[in-house]
Amino acid sequence: MRAFALTLIASLAAGVSAAAQEQTITLKPGPGLDKVQTNCSSCHSLAYIPMNSPFLNAAGWNGEVTKMIKAMGAPIGDDDAKAIVDYLAKNYGV
Repeated sequence: MRAFALTLIASLAAGVSAAAQEQTITLKPGPGLDKVQTNCSSCHSLAYIPMNSPFLNAAGWNGEVTKMIKAMGAPIGDDDAKAIVDYLAKNYGV
């Protein structure tokens, strides 16, 4: 029983360590990338961008950025928001 408990604890510890490691995301280069990296990654992983790209067109990305600002309270200025939407629509829009 003690060996089982030690094995379980070791397995859980390894799982927590692996889960804590976030994958590195490299986004496509282009105008506005710096705004995306600075503003978006301060709250969540940039992995959401390519993950959602098959579903969002320019209007969809605009809605997502607007939601982050108005509903989630992201402190993004109007100029940065426009640059972010333009970047996402051009590089990750459908």
